[in-house]
Amino acid sequence: MRRSGTADLPLHNGHVPMWLAERMSKLGFAISEAIIEEFGTAALLQRLGDPFWFQSFGAVMGMDWHSSGITTSVMGALKKAINPHSKALGLYICGGKGKHSRNTPMELTRYGEFAGIDGEALVRSSKLSAKVDNTAVQDGFQLYLHSFIVDHTGSWTVVQQGMRPDAATARRYHWHSADLTSFVSDPHSGIAGVNQGYITNLAAKAAGPAQDAMLSMSREDPARMITEIRHLKMPHHHDVKAKDVDLKRLGAMLWLTQAQQPKDFESLLLLEGMGPRTLQSMALVSEIIYGTPSRFEDPARFSFAHGGKDGHPFPVPVKVYDETISVLSRAVQKAKVGQSDKLQAIQKLSELSRMAEQGFTPNQNFDAVIEKERRDAWKYGGMTIFGDSKPPVDKQLKLF
Repeated sequence: MRRSGTADLPLHNGHVPMWLAERMSKLGFAISEAIIEEFGTAALLQRLGDPFWFQSFGAVMGMDWHSSGITTSVMGALKKAINPHSKALGLYICGGKGKHSRNTPMELTRYGEFAGIDGEALVRSSKLSAKVDNTAVQDGFQLYLHSFIVDHTGSWTVVQQGMRPDAATARRYHWHSADLTSFVSDPHSGIAGVNQGYITNLAAKAAGPAQDAMLSMSREDPARMITEIRHLKMPHHHDVKAKDVDLKRLGAMLWLTQAQQPKDFESLLLLEGMGPRTLQSMALVSEIIYGTPSRFEDPARFSFAHGGKDGHPFPVPVKVYDETISVLSRAVQKAKVGQSDKLQAIQKLSELSRMAEQGFTPNQNFDAVIEKERRDAWKYGGMTIFGDSKPPVDKQLKLF
């Protein structure tokens, strides 16, 4: 997963309500801590450098599954949660949106002194990555968010986002320091988006002669690099459609967690706080922690863990969300003191989901799955930015 890339996202207005923002920080911290505990900080940096994983991560946290707001809210939630524990985790997040991005050099210098690494080199990397995406790659997107994630060894990932108001889209750029040899000679694995013809890319290797000639412009066809980059382009529609998800993967996961529940689940079901509906969410969270890159080609599928704040595909089930945070947090704490069986049980869940897909033929009515989640949302404390979920009319009548 060393490849970095880009993501094109529709612009969304609005804000993240406090009830969701607080939970995003808690779940984001628990997932990050689990990855670091299992694989180290380098693994988390690699994942954050993958646009597909990042979008899936945001979706499992209850954000709008396809919007530009995922970038700001996810990085904001992680910075708030991780930085107070940076010494224990060996990870620090600098920058952010707007004025916060301008604080990046100061924050990196301070962390460099604290961690005993070259803060000046980190500042240079931060500035160059921003300059390349904002200036050298002239694709019409102007940066407004710059997040720099660095670990105790000096390895880093950059997640930054630009806006193109005339097209009502934002573009997210991912960088990862592993194997980066030059900032001005194909520093990304490629820059690709909706084909708009030729773009000016002064960071392309082919632009070397132009750089030598006082930065004369050289034009590169982005289509040449499309096959070399993990590029994510999200649709403009808000609702989750069947075409947005891998129905075989989603169907197998639902069948496994709701109908089959084999004996292998015994250790997982014994985890305190594991309710029936939470099992579905934990299966998707488990995949975020343990899944391989090919598992994140359909980020919309991960919205079936905790819905979305705008009600798509269904309201955020707050009670389930809290159970997920609690189960995962306790499992990580147990692992820290040598009792790793809880994390192993969660890992087993993702393995069982993959096994269930072998020979599985989807037969669920996709719209019926969403309708059931919406009808049951009130049972799980369902909430959206528009308010609390209410029981269906027929259930309301039975109460009187």
